[in-house]
Amino acid sequence: MKLFKFLAIILSGGIFMTACSSDDDSSGKDQEKPEINIAYEQGFPKPCIELVKGQTYTFRAMVTDNDALAAYSLDIHHNFDHHTHDDQDGDCALEELKQPENPWIFMENYAIEDGGTNYEITIELTVPQDVDTGDYHCSYSVTDQTGWQSRTAVDIKIIE
Repeated sequence: MKLFKFLAIILSGGIFMTACSSDDDSSGKDQEKPEINIAYEQGFPKPCIELVKGQTYTFRAMVTDNDALAAYSLDIHHNFDHHTHDDQDGDCALEELKQPENPWIFMENYAIEDGGTNYEITIELTVPQDVDTGDYHCSYSVTDQTGWQSRTAVDIKIIE
């Protein structure tokens, strides 16, 4: 009888263990964030570059993912308060702290329709004539189809 109970416990435990699955099983799931690169010849803007009011520039970045890309965004905003971003590239000399009067704020989201693994962001923008000069950030963000996101930011300046 003891042998029967022992075998029943072992058999029940074996069935229980094989019936359970782990949510931690990452096989087949995308576990990699997409990547953003502006450090190539056509990548723009480079850290600490000066953009002239009224001039048109082509903002470029290469984005890649191991599986499929979904969307990207471009965010240009003032840095008159000298804040930083977690992955900011470059160490530029900053002007004095100041209050914004008419800062350039550009925030747009774009879809990547084909969902490929490589895409070059290309956005042509003209710096408005009536915006405050000074320190700004240019920030790119990319999201893959799983929802992983990466960001990168650089310091830029707007001048007359």
